[in-house]
Amino acid sequence: MKNKSIIGLLFLALSFAACKDDKLASVAPNAVKPTAVTEALPHDTDDPSIWIHPADASKSIIVGTDKDTYGGLYAFDLKGKILKKSIPLKRPNNVDIAYGLVIDGKKTDIAVTTERESNKIRIFSLPDLEPIDNGGISVFEGEELRDPMGISLYTRPTDGKIFAVVGRKSGPTGNYLWQYELFGNGKFADGKVVRKFGTYSGKKEIEAIAVDNELGAIYYCDEQVGIRKYKADPALNDNKELAFFGQKDFKADHEGIAIYKKTDSTGYILVSNQQANSFMVYPREGVNGNPDSYELLAEVPTSTIECDGADVTSINLGGKYKNGLFVAMSNGMTFHYYAWDLIQKRIDEAKK
Repeated sequence: MKNKSIIGLLFLALSFAACKDDKLASVAPNAVKPTAVTEALPHDTDDPSIWIHPADASKSIIVGTDKDTYGGLYAFDLKGKILKKSIPLKRPNNVDIAYGLVIDGKKTDIAVTTERESNKIRIFSLPDLEPIDNGGISVFEGEELRDPMGISLYTRPTDGKIFAVVGRKSGPTGNYLWQYELFGNGKFADGKVVRKFGTYSGKKEIEAIAVDNELGAIYYCDEQVGIRKYKADPALNDNKELAFFGQKDFKADHEGIAIYKKTDSTGYILVSNQQANSFMVYPREGVNGNPDSYELLAEVPTSTIECDGADVTSINLGGKYKNGLFVAMSNGMTFHYYAWDLIQKRIDEAKK
């Protein structure tokens, strides 16, 4: 009861804070309340990613960014307690996780983040959160506009190769995203650019990126415009845009993307409707047999304020998270955890 009371008070405090700023929508009275809230970070949270423990899923961790010149990556347990901080980083922005990168003959789980002030991506081993990139991999080399922000990792099912899809603060109308193959180079992780693709409206920026490994798709938010979809495998040499959706569903910014997988091919795509403090939900498999057609299924109001990034898993993590965990960043330097059942209930209600 004590933990529930603390969470409730924090939820009310955040709602009040949101109401004080006319530029922000207040948290809705019927917003989904968090199952847990992490300890606050020193500066500015931005994006989380979930690492699943291979032997005991209840020991899985959340890795989140603290976006500041003296920030870093933080690891949290499933109660929201800080377990560890990485080495200091120069304004890390987004983060994603992949499993089994082969380095020096050993498979290593990795967290990869963009480091904006150095124009690099940084790679850390998991779960110990130690740097394994020999100082980082430079991105957008030769470009005037670099400033990396968004990142998502694609693991190709056919051979297990891992690729990082990187976005930036601003860039050209075409080839806005660059894709890097990651690999071991001696005792360190390294990378090389293998693809340049992606339309950009020029209206704001591209930060939120997500990859669906099983369906081979990349989704990214062209903020204030819509959500774009491309094929994920660079070997296909196919840079045609497959879908452009959610153009009229959002209050302003399209932000963090999370993919909930019910099966290998079905589930939900959840996208932060940032200024509305809600998440827009689309069918992962598309509609009417068309995998590139997306209709809005539900809008789920949440306790998060101005959410930039989110992640989700359907894996049983034990306790309240038997059907998975949804985690989202919130102003106030925290991440909010939600038992997936709370989100599923709102989706089911919207279908009625």
